[in-house]
Amino acid sequence: MGSNSADPKSVVIIGGGPAGLTAAYELSKHDVPAVVLEADNIVGGISRTVNYKGYLFDIGGHRFFSKCEEVNQIWQEVLQGKFLERPRLSRIFYRKKFFYYPLKPKNALLGLGPFEAIRIVASYAWSRVRPYPEEENLEQWVSNRFGKRLYQIFFKTYTEKVWGVPCTEIRAEWAAQRIKGLSLTTAVKNALFSQKKPKVKTLIDKFHYPERGPGQMWETMTEMLEKRGYPVLMERPVTRIQHDGTRVTALVTQGRHGDEKFEGTHFISSMPIRELINSLEPAAPEPVRKAANNLRYRDFLIVSLVINRPKIAPDNWIYVHEPNVKVGRIQNFKEWSPAMVPDPSKCCIGMEYFVFENDELWSMANEKLVAMATKEIARLGLVREDEVIDGTVVRMPKAYPMYDAGWHEQVLLIRNWLERHLPNLQLVGRNGMHKYNNQDHSMMTALYAARNIMGEAHDLWAVNTDEEYHEEKKDEVSAAAESKDAIEPPRPAYAEPPRVTPAAQAARAIAEK
Repeated sequence: MGSNSADPKSVVIIGGGPAGLTAAYELSKHDVPAVVLEADNIVGGISRTVNYKGYLFDIGGHRFFSKCEEVNQIWQEVLQGKFLERPRLSRIFYRKKFFYYPLKPKNALLGLGPFEAIRIVASYAWSRVRPYPEEENLEQWVSNRFGKRLYQIFFKTYTEKVWGVPCTEIRAEWAAQRIKGLSLTTAVKNALFSQKKPKVKTLIDKFHYPERGPGQMWETMTEMLEKRGYPVLMERPVTRIQHDGTRVTALVTQGRHGDEKFEGTHFISSMPIRELINSLEPAAPEPVRKAANNLRYRDFLIVSLVINRPKIAPDNWIYVHEPNVKVGRIQNFKEWSPAMVPDPSKCCIGMEYFVFENDELWSMANEKLVAMATKEIARLGLVREDEVIDGTVVRMPKAYPMYDAGWHEQVLLIRNWLERHLPNLQLVGRNGMHKYNNQDHSMMTALYAARNIMGEAHDLWAVNTDEEYHEEKKDEVSAAAESKDAIEPPRPAYAEPPRVTPAAQAARAIAEK
């Protein structure tokens, strides 16, 4: 379906990550004019690949497999066979021992030891006899189902590193939404306790990966768009979103290119909702601004270390459950692709830290972060300090939208107001929707947004709401058909509130104004 000459369309897209670029890519297939505005000097968003002295590394790990066949097709169209098929291995590091994920009974029992195994069984039995009478937070929810000891060993430390708040402050709804089927704790439970009717599930054991990292996908797509006459303009942060109360009319960017104005008939945004609402001109109503400013994000930094050794472990990445270090996860980039490391006698690892912007770690000088990461990897016993020969730091603000108490009512309030007053603006992607989308789900929201502009009617918010945990695979399901690209284990899934809360009623009332 091409654009109708009697109804000319022009689209302005905020963000050059997977969602924004995919929207432009779909529009380019139907001759609908579009321009992409990217605030940074590199495309890909959190799916970028950073080049440091020839060493390539991700901002987190990004595997390429999806249940969405259209997404798989786009990936193949863009990279045309430049994918590697990689074996999947991720393990948990606890008490200086590796535990397979999902846990295997022999490995788990031998690793934990008989005394700890007895404690876990006793704790699990106690949770059956004396459960928490109310399940208000995540700790209570998990402990009631798996026992307090199992929760403390394989859940508490990593979860609190990722999200930066105690598990007692995380709502029980998070666990109810996310910990189902195959999760870390379920895997431990199945490893230690016999099940009358075990649900046989495994994790995908292979995945596709671009030879030179995920950024290769988005850099190649950008080149394709440019050749088709669809510009991707870098270093254009959107600072003002102009509207007349019934539709968005133009975007204004501000930066080293000066103030630039981009007019259009339709607009697609993947910028964080909080920034979007605060950029509206004229301003949104105070309750909408307040809801946006109440949304929180978890920020991320990675310290990449060059190691004077050809190999440190066979894992793609390692979950660190040790409480005496701040690192949450370790990426092992040479095991993603040998092309990520220019010198075969060396390897490169990414020490991942989950932070809040401007906290102690975020504000720490790069050389101090490299020194800290070097000491931590040595403390874990995986590398000697003298084997670390170089390092660099990359910070990624607003990497993960947080699901605080009341977040869904806040998002609902904002959605309702935008849909009523600015219907030619669509929100896509992870930060654009404040929704923990995987890479492929972000792309699907963008595909639907582009098709809506061409006259179709898709609900972007229905993407990734009712699917199973994306690592899961029943025996009869092909591994190639599975989808996953995020922090694990486990993470919250987006879901609309199951009941109409007072806050949700207020959101609807404000949207009607």
